[in-house]
Formats: sequence, structure tokens, C-alpha cells
Amino acid sequence: MNQWIPLLFLLALGFGFAALSIGTSLVVGPKRYNRAKLEAYECGIQPTPHARGGGRVPIKYYLTAMLFIVFDVESIFLYPFAVAFNQLGLFALVEMVLFILTVFVAYAYVWRRGGLDWD
Repeated sequence: MNQWIPLLFLLALGFGFAALSIGTSLVVGPKRYNRAKLEAYECGIQPTPHARGGGRVPIKYYLTAMLFIVFDVESIFLYPFAVAFNQLGLFALVEMVLFILTVFVAYAYVWRRGGLDWD
């Protein structure tokens, strides 16, 4: 049980700091509410009314998110491979080439769908 005490102390310290920060901002912070502050943040552009049920979102948003995830996962797998390249051998090289080809298929799909064209 003694090995868990530092972890519990650190966890309590983190929660205490978060609670203290939120409490202090509620007590000390300014309370000047107006109509502009209560609206959704739209980067200075007037917010447009949304259709009931959320409306349609262009596919480019999903393709961009998918592209980010694909290349993020690729980088996670490529770094350890690059570090241990000399010890892995031919089998790992073939597997990594197949993995990169699979990622390239996802890249080609997004490219063909127009996910890389920013209008």
C-alpha cells in the first residue's frame, strides 16, 4: 500500500489545483455578461442559423479528420520501426512496405475525393 501513496498524493494535488483554479476564477473573475459573449464563437463572423437536427456537414471535414488519423497512426508505427531497423530483418521490411502501401491507398482516396483541395 505504501507504493500507492505518492500516486494518490499527486492525484489529490492535481484535483486540488484544478478545484482551486476554478473556484478562484469564479470568485475573482469579472461578471460582465452581454449578448455577444453568450453567443457561439464564430471567429468574428456572424453566426448562421443551423437547420433543425444539425444540418449537413460537408464530407471534406470527415476526410480531413480521417487523413489526420491515418497519418498519425502511420507516424506512430514508423518511429519504432526506424529505430530498430537493423535488428528486424527482411520480414519487418516487407511488412512495413505493405503498411505504407495501405496508407498510400487511404491518401489516394482522400486525394481523389478532393479532401486536399482547400477552396
